[in-house]
Amino acid sequence: MAPIDVYRVELDDDGSPAEGRLYYRLPPPDTPYILRFTVVSGALASNNGVLWLNYPEDGQPFERLQFHSIPLTGIEPGCDVYISRAGAFEYFMEHSPEDDDNGTTIWQRSAKGYFVVDPQLKVKKGSVQQETSLPLEGLVIESVVPKWLGKMSQWKPHLETIANSNYNMIHFVPLQQRGSSNSPYSIFEQLRFDPGLFEEKDQGKSVEEQRALVKKMLNTIENDYGILSLTDIVWNHTAHNSIWLWDHPEAGYNLHNSPHLIPAFELDTALVRFSAKIADPSSSLTPDIKTEADLKTIMEELRAVVFADIKLWEFYVVDVIGALDEFEKALKAKKSYDKTLYDHRKVAALSFKNQAKALSDKGLLNGDGFGPRFNKKLKVEVSLSFIAALLDVDLTDPSSYDLEKVLESFKDIVNEVNLVYYKDYDKDVETIVTNIESRVRYIRLDEHGPRIGPISESNPIVEVYFTKLPLNEKTVKHPQGSLAVANNGWIWNADPLQDFAGKDSHAYLRREVIIWGDCVKLRYGKGPEDCPWLWQHMKEYTVQSAKLFHGFRIDNCHSTPIHLAQYLLDAARAVRPNLYVVAELFTGSEAMDITFVSRLGINSLIREAMQAWDPRELSRLVHRHGLKPVGAMDRSSLFESVPLLCKDGTTASSRITPLLGSHPHALFMDCTHDNETPHQKRRAEDTLPNAALVCMASCAIGSVKGYDEVYPALLNLVTEKRLYTTYKDPMSVGICKVKAILNKLHTQFALEGYEEAHVHHENEYILVHRQQPATLKGYILIAHTSFYDNPQRGEISPIKLRGTTAKPVFSYGLKILGRKLERNDKYLTGLPSQLVELSNPTVTHKTDAQGPYAEVVVPDEFPGGSVILLETVIQDNVPRDIDERVRIIPDAVFRDLDWIDLNIVLYRCDGEEQDTTPGNGAYDIPNFGALVYCGLQGWVSVLKPIIEMNDLGHPLCANLREGHWALDYIGDRIERHLKPFPRLAPLLDWYRDRMAAIKLLPNYLIPRYFALVIMTAYDAARKHACKLMSPLVQHGDEFTRSLALTAMQVYGYVDSTSLHPTQKGPSLAAGLPHFTYRHMRTWGRDVFISLRGVLLVTGNYKAAKDHILAFASSLKHGTIPNLLDSLRRPRYNSRDSVWWFFQAVQDYAQMVPGGESILKESVLRRFPLDDTFVEADDERAYSYSSTVAEVLQEIMSRHANGIHYREWNAGSNLDSQMSDRGFQVDVDLDLETGFVTGGSVYNCGTWMDKMGESAKAGNKGVPATPRDGADVEIIGMLKSSLRWLIELHEKGLYEWSGVEMKETVFRDRKRPARTLTFKEWDGLIQKSFEKCFYIPLTPEEDDKYMIVPDLVNRRGIYKDTYGSITPFADYQFRPNFPVAMVVAPELFDKHHAREALEITKDVLLGPLGMRTLDPLDWAYRPNYDNQNDSDDRMVAKGWNYHQGPEWLWCTGYFFRAYLQFQTQCDPASFEQTVFELHRMMLPHKAQLETSPWAGLAELTNLNGAICHDACQSQAWSSSTLLDLLYDVEKIKSE
Repeated sequence: MAPIDVYRVELDDDGSPAEGRLYYRLPPPDTPYILRFTVVSGALASNNGVLWLNYPEDGQPFERLQFHSIPLTGIEPGCDVYISRAGAFEYFMEHSPEDDDNGTTIWQRSAKGYFVVDPQLKVKKGSVQQETSLPLEGLVIESVVPKWLGKMSQWKPHLETIANSNYNMIHFVPLQQRGSSNSPYSIFEQLRFDPGLFEEKDQGKSVEEQRALVKKMLNTIENDYGILSLTDIVWNHTAHNSIWLWDHPEAGYNLHNSPHLIPAFELDTALVRFSAKIADPSSSLTPDIKTEADLKTIMEELRAVVFADIKLWEFYVVDVIGALDEFEKALKAKKSYDKTLYDHRKVAALSFKNQAKALSDKGLLNGDGFGPRFNKKLKVEVSLSFIAALLDVDLTDPSSYDLEKVLESFKDIVNEVNLVYYKDYDKDVETIVTNIESRVRYIRLDEHGPRIGPISESNPIVEVYFTKLPLNEKTVKHPQGSLAVANNGWIWNADPLQDFAGKDSHAYLRREVIIWGDCVKLRYGKGPEDCPWLWQHMKEYTVQSAKLFHGFRIDNCHSTPIHLAQYLLDAARAVRPNLYVVAELFTGSEAMDITFVSRLGINSLIREAMQAWDPRELSRLVHRHGLKPVGAMDRSSLFESVPLLCKDGTTASSRITPLLGSHPHALFMDCTHDNETPHQKRRAEDTLPNAALVCMASCAIGSVKGYDEVYPALLNLVTEKRLYTTYKDPMSVGICKVKAILNKLHTQFALEGYEEAHVHHENEYILVHRQQPATLKGYILIAHTSFYDNPQRGEISPIKLRGTTAKPVFSYGLKILGRKLERNDKYLTGLPSQLVELSNPTVTHKTDAQGPYAEVVVPDEFPGGSVILLETVIQDNVPRDIDERVRIIPDAVFRDLDWIDLNIVLYRCDGEEQDTTPGNGAYDIPNFGALVYCGLQGWVSVLKPIIEMNDLGHPLCANLREGHWALDYIGDRIERHLKPFPRLAPLLDWYRDRMAAIKLLPNYLIPRYFALVIMTAYDAARKHACKLMSPLVQHGDEFTRSLALTAMQVYGYVDSTSLHPTQKGPSLAAGLPHFTYRHMRTWGRDVFISLRGVLLVTGNYKAAKDHILAFASSLKHGTIPNLLDSLRRPRYNSRDSVWWFFQAVQDYAQMVPGGESILKESVLRRFPLDDTFVEADDERAYSYSSTVAEVLQEIMSRHANGIHYREWNAGSNLDSQMSDRGFQVDVDLDLETGFVTGGSVYNCGTWMDKMGESAKAGNKGVPATPRDGADVEIIGMLKSSLRWLIELHEKGLYEWSGVEMKETVFRDRKRPARTLTFKEWDGLIQKSFEKCFYIPLTPEEDDKYMIVPDLVNRRGIYKDTYGSITPFADYQFRPNFPVAMVVAPELFDKHHAREALEITKDVLLGPLGMRTLDPLDWAYRPNYDNQNDSDDRMVAKGWNYHQGPEWLWCTGYFFRAYLQFQTQCDPASFEQTVFELHRMMLPHKAQLETSPWAGLAELTNLNGAICHDACQSQAWSSSTLLDLLYDVEKIKSE
């Protein structure tokens, strides 16, 4: 069973369509498939998200406004829609419900998105009437004008020619009864067919009977000829003499329902009168315009006479006399007014212009539109208020003002109000005159214009804009003005969403409309209620047409109201669900095209080859319309094969393809019935190459009847009365013979999947190579265009076809035998022409440095107007199953691989690779750079954007085409690792086999198949890697899996270091690429911050145990090394590493089944008991052993008794930056608080360990963040350790209950020897912590805590340290206290903790990491640059490493603490808190997806900006987020 196709739509944060993805075009559901909507977990839309869509539920009819809901479910929130019907559909998301004060649930709603499902078009072929499902790309359409076909009884020879020419759809221009102009698009009666279609005996039949005759003919066309039918649908206008307008003038824009058109009508009438004046024999003007001088004279007279005669300005302004009269009457009547409306001082302070504006703003009526003369009015009560305020008088008291002065003031201000409208009038007059002059020039003077003859009243100077319906017994009943209706037309570059006859448009007045005088524009309004009869009439017309025809061509779609077209198309699809909809749409904007296409479900937009002005533009159009480049690496290369749970509960295989937004599909016409022919625009010879090139496009294509017969000129739909000619041998006429071959081939391309092409333009030549990507069969068209006289061969280079053989199919030229056609008064005929069979091209097989190729040379005699077609096949030695072969990888290839093997297969940065296989690093792509990984991830990080953008021009693609170096590298690299890692052998064999096959391909296909091999192996490797991990990972979402795979990046084998000085083995790298080999790879602190997440959460328990035991072995001075160096020369310079180790042992014991047994594990100790340094081969090394429990006890005992030592080998050889005093390490126990405290201003004992390096800036040897005293995270981990030891002791798993303290000195005071129980120690810390670390929200609470108010910089937080030598450092706000919250939540007052975390979220949380210092702090410097060589002490040599830059590992601890205390304070908030956390992790998800390292960086600069000095994949950055995901699942399970 074939897998079910799943098309995945990735929605934006709020569920809106992602940018550039407003509209999706989906294939016809010949086999039902799934449309899957997904959002990222943490997106707003994932918060109780619900998808609403109007795609009908099973078996239900489509209702545009009827939406049903599907909730998003799953760990990767999404929902599936089963697609089994065609049409245009909408969707939106609702999410984040909240109850308002009234208890009503309010949902947040996204923007709408759209998807259009292509119709299933079935073509009947052969005597058995077998149906073939035809993709839109296979449509070959011919337009015909029925009135030129004659009666239906005369159609047969034409239909046979169309069928033999392999057209599979006929486009009929309207067959309805025509109006008086005889234009098919000026329809007299929409429900009646043209009487000329019928025999005389049938012309008297009823509408229904005639409709049945048309249906019979269309059925014959479909069943006997295998041709579908398409008709124009004309909604915008009706014939100007349509009788039904007499009953329903409201269906047009008339002067009653559209009074804004009155001035346009007055002007139109005046122009007719002016035309009569010109035609008057007594006139001095010349009615027959022959010259520009004639035109100029007429236009000067028009400007002088017409506007004055009709006083056009009266439609623009307020009637001053009328307003003055009304105002005076109001004064005399002492009319009351609002005396507070205007303030005298404010009005008096305004300029005269702004005074007029102040009156207009409140008092002007109809200021924004036209109507009858003097339509603009001033409200008299507002005018009174304004003048009273202006003059500071009481207009209700005649004794308080001078009437003459008041009237004069009002008159002046009204004139000023009018001034702006007079300016508008002047501008409009200039526009009107310009537009009239341009139109007159075109229709009467221009060479290519219609030259319609002398001006007269019946042939006015320009076309009339209005039709005057007759006054008769039917029309007399209508309101005045109803009988003048606006004609339809079109406007250059108009906004298609604006009604250009509506009240907001002045197009009719400004004469901007290119008018069709035989058509009345229809006025639909906002819905059926605005014009019920018209909507019902057009619905009947539409439904009737849909029952008869397979498709519609929407005429003048850009002027069709979208809501109307939706309504009518919905009615059409109700009777023909698989209606094919094509549109004439010229918006000038793809975004606007998509608006129409997505809302209406337009399947194809008409695009015209005859619009090309030269061969380059024609080649662009051919490439533009649907072609994917040969060797395309589009998103289909990224599809996933996954099991699918079906509705019935069964499981099926599925193939998931991520979708990008769609472009409108084209119906690419070689020529339309509106285009001038090649003979008119180019040369007649171009008829052949133009048509052939269109046939090679990957979209629906079309032509117009007469093109193939080489008609010399565009035919006039209105005036032309001749019929199409019938021929004895029609296939010998014009280009019909070749067109039949190419039309058939075009359909074959679609049916057999020839979806890729290469288009090449060279001089007068255009080459198109169509190829089937699976079989690699193809066809090449070589077209010699003829835009101008070019009878010679012209220049074209030999064509090289790599790895391909070519066989000529034909070679033809079009010879025009005469360019002047003797007119036939009865029949339409083409230019005398002949198809000339030319010599085939020379095809020779050659070889060069890039391998074998076929060279094709065009023959010497190959004039413009010629074409060659060649069939191409790949060379015999190329496996025919290569497409399937590279996508299949047997289970055995990865079955036996472990973590270390997969680290090699997937990852390994250059340093690691060079360390293990010297001289062999990451692959370097010329003009691009080296891969970040040597393994598959390195290639995938480069390939993914190439695939998404289909960027075949990328340097990697160029490198792959130029040679086999990358192909060899893949296998050679694995072979180098084979000896120590023999389990890689099956993978090596698989690589070698696939790469050997790819090498046989033409070089232009190598990038595609190389990418498929890499993506196939990568997908299989990732899946196998996840199988080796814990259930959390195996069942997790993509983010969880990707995050877990970062563990595999950092855990691997290198030659120069391991966990033992002499035994090789894998180890954990702190980060990539900087901490990967030798002594810099494995750091104690980093290992144990990371161990829980990258090793325990992922299920790699053995690796976790190995690291614990190795570091337990290393214990010295009561601490573990910060730098392990394979335990050769480890460095002990940190105070916190040992506590991270202690916490990791606890985590291991609690998370691993039977994990507490690790306490009994025995380890050989690397150093003697007296802490003396000895080399690894010294006899004292590894001379005694301890259990892990004994190591833990030793840690507790050493810290209780104090730790004081100077680092071994102290000095510049050990650390060239540190001052001498910095090598001293001191740690003590404060028995008053229970805190361990230590450090100094000379060293950095915690993770914030930046030592100054710049002598120039004066920070060399000075730690930026010493953090001496009691560090908050250390105290938290100490408390956690004590709590755990107490629990272990009580369970009998740990023999000690405390530690023995010797006599010690602390802060110059002697302390006697004593026993300190763990419970006592634990109690001291519990009692002291809040008092010592919390900084209360208000000063009034300070006396409860250990606070120095003058040092407080921010309240409601926890101190970073306690007891620092530099007291202000205690109060610095840093992100360390959440660590203590996570490991020892019992230390914190939960309400204090929650408040502090909210402040932390607002102040320290960045997009990815946590700001390491409060932005209000004087030392805050957020951008780290280790190369900075300035004299600025604060930043020189990156001294600000931890003074503001945003560290990612801290984020995970903040999130875990946030989860802990939000749910502790409000248990019901768990789900909402988890959502909020996922939302805060969206940047991390994006980072994993987009970073070439596929990891999370060590740190970022300000607001998440990339820090180039940082590791780009850091173990602890990923680890702490894995910790969080584990915590969430643990809480859920509990």
